[in-house]
Amino acid sequence: MELLSIMTTDGIIGLITLVGLEIVLGIDNIIFIAIICGYLPAKDQQRARVIGLMLAMVFRIMLLMSISWLTHLTEPLFTLGMIQPSGRDLILFSGGVFLVFKTIREIYEKLRGPERTEDGKPKPHEKKLTVAQAILQITLIDIVFSFDSILTAVGLSNNITIMITAVVISMIVMILFAPYVSEFINKYPTIKMLALAFLVVIGLLLIVEGCHFHIDKSYVYVAMAFSLIVELLNIRLRKVKHQVY
Repeated sequence: MELLSIMTTDGIIGLITLVGLEIVLGIDNIIFIAIICGYLPAKDQQRARVIGLMLAMVFRIMLLMSISWLTHLTEPLFTLGMIQPSGRDLILFSGGVFLVFKTIREIYEKLRGPERTEDGKPKPHEKKLTVAQAILQITLIDIVFSFDSILTAVGLSNNITIMITAVVISMIVMILFAPYVSEFINKYPTIKMLALAFLVVIGLLLIVEGCHFHIDKSYVYVAMAFSLIVELLNIRLRKVKHQVY
């Protein structure tokens, strides 16, 4: 019966809504994947993206199949004074700390510049991650984002088939578009720095949300979109000046 309910008007609207939600909430994940895969040789990047996202999709489906356990993650695990953290809080907090640490370290390395040889020449960039390490990091950070998006999906729909279908469709979209996002971010250093700043903010939001302070992420997405438009205009302006001179 749940499978047939997808073909109804309400089912189709619910599916489209959830797919859109998953894609929007997956923007920060795609950016993180683009930066992580930048440490891999070009021949390994697509494999790492696909495997990492497929593992994350399997994990999300497992979460949806165990909704009763998932809902218990919002219940307090212990009490420490006025603080009553739940399993979800601890996951979001630790994931936010990891994302902020990883991103700030990346920004620091970019600002420090390449190391130089004894004769003053910059050393060639060395890849610092193996495919297995990249897949592990992609999967871990997607698991953190999964709890937020899945709990939101549960609040919007009670049809497990629609939710699983939305997760599968959104993951396929992410797999298809992630290479283009990676290429675009790595092509323009200023765009990459903007993406890193966005990830720092997302990490801080995860930490804050893990401390029971909710901030609407839509403000961050709007600010990010505005900043991206301004930077695209700057890139266009630089190209025009270069053509003139």
